[in-house]
Amino acid sequence: MKESEQNKEKTAKDETSHIIPRFGKKGPSKLRQSFSRGMTYFLVVAACIVLYFAFLRADILADSVRTVIGILKPIIYGFAIAYLLNPIVKTVDKYLCPILGKKLKKQKTAEKLSRMTGILLALVFLFAIILALCNMLIPELARSIENLITTLPAQMNAGMDKLTELQSDKSTTGMIIKNLLNHATESFQNWIQADLLRQINVIMTNLTTGAINILNEVFQFLIGCIVSVYVLLSKELFAAQAKKIIYAVMTTDHANMTLHITRKSNEIFGGFIIGKIIDSAIIGVLCFLGITLLDMPYVVLVSVIVGVTNVIPFFGPYIGAIPCIILIGLTDPLKGLYFAIFILLLQQLDGNVIGPKILGDSTGLSAFWVVFSILLGGGLFGFVGMIAGVPTFAVLYYIFKMIIENKLEKKKLPCQTAEYGDVDHMKEDGSFVYIKEENKKKGED
Repeated sequence: MKESEQNKEKTAKDETSHIIPRFGKKGPSKLRQSFSRGMTYFLVVAACIVLYFAFLRADILADSVRTVIGILKPIIYGFAIAYLLNPIVKTVDKYLCPILGKKLKKQKTAEKLSRMTGILLALVFLFAIILALCNMLIPELARSIENLITTLPAQMNAGMDKLTELQSDKSTTGMIIKNLLNHATESFQNWIQADLLRQINVIMTNLTTGAINILNEVFQFLIGCIVSVYVLLSKELFAAQAKKIIYAVMTTDHANMTLHITRKSNEIFGGFIIGKIIDSAIIGVLCFLGITLLDMPYVVLVSVIVGVTNVIPFFGPYIGAIPCIILIGLTDPLKGLYFAIFILLLQQLDGNVIGPKILGDSTGLSAFWVVFSILLGGGLFGFVGMIAGVPTFAVLYYIFKMIIENKLEKKKLPCQTAEYGDVDHMKEDGSFVYIKEENKKKGED
């Protein structure tokens, strides 16, 4: 009886087995497949519509983004300050935490005390640098303005005497210069009568607005310093929470790849920005020593300008050198020429010796892509974009390179760029035909 019942059950299963793939666990039903396909089409169309209306409201979206960034600026400052101060905090933790761990009973207490000490020393170091720069820069800037006000009238009188001599010249050149001066004088008088008062009002308004904006930025920076303390205290917790979210949302492979890219980004940004700050500080000190020995004016002011602008890759030295050359040239044109030669030699030293020693190949970008990233970043985000554009583009370049090399490895093709320099085409079996071989074959034909 049992055997006959088992045979009946087996026969019933065989009869209904063709239905199971449609409704069972072995595969989705046609209805479910159709629904999934329809949802995919719907989401694609919805995304296109949203993107279309986003482009139509691009100005409103941009204003909204700027408003949000303005509100969150203290938080952004806080994360930026914490990122810059983190190497100091890590160094203090590395040496102080083991010492405190031996003297204190609880390891957590030692870690907290070490972390607070590191944060305090980092903030003291930051404010000491800011105060030192202000203490050097503001008095020097005041003296520079005072010297310009004192020497400018004498220089203008000398220029007017020279122009008077040229006007008295009866030659063709003298007549041309006289006509140009007459036109220039007439244009200057018209400008004074028509535009001067309006321009003065605009300038005064801009000065007032600029002073308010500077005070606002200082206030937000101070709040950012407070935020940075909390970020540095809880950086391990934030990292753990971020990893938790990544592994919850993504698949294992994608999560591992995300963490790898994050670590690589930190390596590129940290190596470039911290290295560039150290490099610029060295250039500022060398500039100070050099122009002191050359007995040039505005020593501190020029050194600070050259050091700060050197943070910008490639274009920074020229951005800082041009106003300094003009400033020194107003006092002594010959010294302005000497300073231009000195800066050119100093930048050669930085570009060929100091920079490569400190930075190495931290970005992995060629000179062309460095210039491209600076121009793009500066055009989109101004001064900050010129500094952050290079490491940001380096991260994108690394991701793109990793994707391409992964696809080449799947196709069992070489990943080195040099392997493709002389390639003419590829055969169906995957082997390369090189340009020389193809030319030789055409020559034989």
